[in-house]
Amino acid sequence: MALKRRIIVALTTVMSIVLFFVGATDVQAARADMVDVSNNNGAMTISNFTDMHNNYGIKAIVTKVSEGTSFKDTTAAGNITAAKSAGLYVNGYHYARYSTVSGAKAEADYAAKIAQADGLPSGAVLATDVESSEQQNLSTSQNDANNAAFMSEVAKYGYRSCIYTMGSWVGTTMTVDQGWIAAYPYNATGVEEYTTQHAWQWSSSYTFNGSYGNFDVSELYDDYFASYTAPAGSSSTTTTTTDNSSSSSSASTDSGSNSAGASKDVITVKNSSGSYVPLMALQSDGTMKRITSEVLGNNTPWQTDQTKSVNGVTYYRVATNEWVAASYVTGNSSSSATTNNSSSNSSSSSSNVIKVKNPSGLYVKLQALQSDGSMKDITNEVLGNNTPWQTDQTKVVNGVTYYRVATNEWVSSAYVIA
Repeated sequence: MALKRRIIVALTTVMSIVLFFVGATDVQAARADMVDVSNNNGAMTISNFTDMHNNYGIKAIVTKVSEGTSFKDTTAAGNITAAKSAGLYVNGYHYARYSTVSGAKAEADYAAKIAQADGLPSGAVLATDVESSEQQNLSTSQNDANNAAFMSEVAKYGYRSCIYTMGSWVGTTMTVDQGWIAAYPYNATGVEEYTTQHAWQWSSSYTFNGSYGNFDVSELYDDYFASYTAPAGSSSTTTTTTDNSSSSSSASTDSGSNSAGASKDVITVKNSSGSYVPLMALQSDGTMKRITSEVLGNNTPWQTDQTKSVNGVTYYRVATNEWVAASYVTGNSSSSATTNNSSSNSSSSSSNVIKVKNPSGLYVKLQALQSDGSMKDITNEVLGNNTPWQTDQTKVVNGVTYYRVATNEWVSSAYVIA
């Protein structure tokens, strides 16, 4: 982010010298768990993030989404798609310019709507980056009120939020109980700062062999940035954006003896006492365990191909080993009910499995059928190469055959290899 270099206090320098002479070789440097990116880093690719994940241990990213009420970071959507495809947790941040409560709410609405459009998953973090001149001369109470207003407003869109700021502002310019704090020691070996916070950003000049330029990196002290969880007490105005394994029914099936045959139905889910619907995973011992990294949005439709009874509870499968309890199911109808009304060229349900691959790229793009009968690229989801997907319909548009792999998510036959 745009933090300026800090003057290093004498104690840090002394400790660095002591460690040098003592030769404490068993003391590790701060971990690089999360990287933040923005337009300053250019357009990031799947291979960039895959290298960070595989070779440096990066588990999450946070990408700049917006600033004030007029700036949109044009690299955010691409960063989100690429990082998700690389298997990383994805979060966003907004550079705050607000100085009033009303201004904070306006910026929160602006940031959250852009985050939704860019494909930031529901339950992700949309942090407020508070370090500008607009906040510098405000009272602590005013800054606290503004920040609280921003975070409360963001929660209405299904995003969690925390404060990012510099260490010198914590407890002086604003109150930060659990946030994301930046402080850059001269030598991060054997140093851990702000351990009661969610994360500590300890460098602004980290380099990756697979990427160009310098990056801000952070050590994570919990899974706040490495999970997708709906904000407590929120009333979400958006449905959950999940990754490909959830939004499309996979070809593989569970071998459990209690599973019903493929029903190819569509269910609508709703949690009457919460803002999202939890998912469960079937364990090897036959029990169900809560999935903490993904949820379903209220009043959203999902294709299901199996049911299973566990301890007297019926579960519907909506993706590979992702199940939803019957208590959250509000509707059940044939999958053909979700067919677009303009799909006169659609075949009847085929219930086939296709395998997809893009011979000239790292992933296979998806398209959405429009009301005028045309197809439009989906920018926040892709399919992995050499992955199998269940398809129930085909449609011919402008001479090209498309296979449906989820509700209004289609893949061109050019990518179908089996």
